[in-house]
Amino acid sequence: MRTALLQSSGLPGSVVENLKVLDGAARRAAAAGAGLLIAPELFLTGYAIGADVHRLAEPADGDSADEVAEIAGRHGLAVVYGYPERAAADTVFNAAQLISADGTRLANYRKTHLFGRFEQEWFTPGDEPVVQAELDGLRIGLMICYDVEFPENVRAHAVAGTDFLVVPTAQMHPFHFVAESVVPVRAFENQMYVAYVNRVGVEGEFEFVGLSALAGPDGGARARAGRTEELVLGDVDPAFLAASRAANPYLKDRRPGLYGSLV
Repeated sequence: MRTALLQSSGLPGSVVENLKVLDGAARRAAAAGAGLLIAPELFLTGYAIGADVHRLAEPADGDSADEVAEIAGRHGLAVVYGYPERAAADTVFNAAQLISADGTRLANYRKTHLFGRFEQEWFTPGDEPVVQAELDGLRIGLMICYDVEFPENVRAHAVAGTDFLVVPTAQMHPFHFVAESVVPVRAFENQMYVAYVNRVGVEGEFEFVGLSALAGPDGGARARAGRTEELVLGDVDPAFLAASRAANPYLKDRRPGLYGSLV
């Protein structure tokens, strides 16, 4: 499955403008043969929005979800995007949603590990670590940014059969090594594809490093962005994944009975 990684911060604070950016990216991605477009963490609103998170948050089935479904249908590809999800009057989750090419909402994930004072002040942590959906013969898993830095989190996806882990992110300076090193290692040690799709530029006190990547189960990068806004494409190959899993039996050789101290 050809996958497009949208490395962009859009226009923070404007859902309308960010939907336009998403629509344009979907058009370009579809023209390049992509079946899936992935946008960064909190793409619909911007990341450094502070108290505006309550004004901009929407339910998972809200107006913006309908707009994204129209974009997906118009261009014939699935879309993953980050947004603030309103679940109750005072409860907002940092969420990511997968919508299929026919406009169906396939999966919605709430970030389980909140990073830093900013996120812990404005968001409620999710409590469902493994969220999956089937797409074009692949089992897609969703995760957001900091979540992928916890090996237990990604291993839980591997054990649950995730083939392709999609990670919208807002990775900031000076943690570029996560995109460069940690993400490819996660893909290798768990024998899956991992898409890590970042914001770029400066928002408030945050400087986002870009470096979005699609890592394969061999630990290599199938696609890698630089430090500017761009759309990069890479392929997820089920046959290569199957061969890699046969040659690297980490999951088969695990001894869970030894790992009780981890919990």
